[in-house]
Amino acid sequence: MAEQKRDYYEVLGVDKNADDAALKKAYRALAKKYHPDMNPGDAEAEKKFKEASEAYAILSDPEKRKQYDQFGHAAFDGGAGGGGFGGFDFNGTDFSDIFGDIFGDFFGGSRRSRGNSGPMKGANIRTSVRIAFEEAVFGVDKEIELTLKDECKTCHGNGAKPGTSPETCPKCGGKGQVVFTQQSFFGTVRNVQTCPDCNGTGKVIKEKCPDCHGSGYIASRKKIQVSIPAGIDNGQSVRIREKGEPGVNGGPRGDLLVEVIVGRHPIFQRQDYNIYSSVPISFAVAALGGEVVVDTVDGKVIYDVKAGTQTDTKVRLKGKGVPSLRNKEVRGDHYVTLVVQTPDKLSHEAKELLKQFDAVTGDSLNAAKNVETEKNTDGKESKKKKFWK
Repeated sequence: MAEQKRDYYEVLGVDKNADDAALKKAYRALAKKYHPDMNPGDAEAEKKFKEASEAYAILSDPEKRKQYDQFGHAAFDGGAGGGGFGGFDFNGTDFSDIFGDIFGDFFGGSRRSRGNSGPMKGANIRTSVRIAFEEAVFGVDKEIELTLKDECKTCHGNGAKPGTSPETCPKCGGKGQVVFTQQSFFGTVRNVQTCPDCNGTGKVIKEKCPDCHGSGYIASRKKIQVSIPAGIDNGQSVRIREKGEPGVNGGPRGDLLVEVIVGRHPIFQRQDYNIYSSVPISFAVAALGGEVVVDTVDGKVIYDVKAGTQTDTKVRLKGKGVPSLRNKEVRGDHYVTLVVQTPDKLSHEAKELLKQFDAVTGDSLNAAKNVETEKNTDGKESKKKKFWK
């Protein structure tokens, strides 16, 4: 009895709405995991590899996928898939980009469509800088120190001893790349990788410069001014053009990416372009209304509290938040939570006055006593039961 095939979507681990990119990503992961070259002698791995390859061959072809979605495996019985995945016909399926990447991973190379011995931009450098909360709100200029490479003045960046010159790499013929072939399940795969002798430059140095030791660059500590814009948030970066690694073969320098780390503030919290804080107010101010002092990033402001304000009331100070990165004239708001404070220490006189106040505003201090005894309908008094924890 023939082995029942698994659903192709299940094989690749994707849903039925997966796009081409999702299919390719899923198949590449499975192919890399189960490829026979990575699992020599493992029959189960080879079986899973062939199963994933068949699933990808069907689902990556729009017409075949349409047939499969409508009829399932029956769409290919007696046709392309009649022999099971062991005898599946892969003609017409392009695996070149996937297996080029995979073999590049296996052997430390990479797929490239052309030589890389021409000018190339240098790598970016990453660093970080710490700033205060207020500096993030209004912007600040900072000076950072880091190690940068500059062209060697002795050899003018070519890495060769004065009086000599770099020579064409004999291994790659100056192309910067070497080609090799690898036998795979699908036959011979042609792959291209960076030349290991010249590291892709196409040149080799026989006599190295005594100052830079053939690198063409001298590293030194430098101070860089970083202008941090108003409104920047924690984790965002500032890009400084052409302050990264030097380029190759006359290419431009890379960039310097400075990640901004914003310190915590004891009062303020930020969300997007809004600022949040809380302000304590006395019971008298909450009940009668009055002015309170509110700290903002712009300094102290006076806010008029309305009479009868309850605790946790939120008020909005328009335009007192963080400036927009695109337009510093546009700012968020500052939201303040008013918290009514209960005094924990009162003088004897204050206590007596508070008792008098309570007596004329509901007598809450005697609420329990007032319901402790009640008269029944027959006029007899009975004790009210007390419940407590």
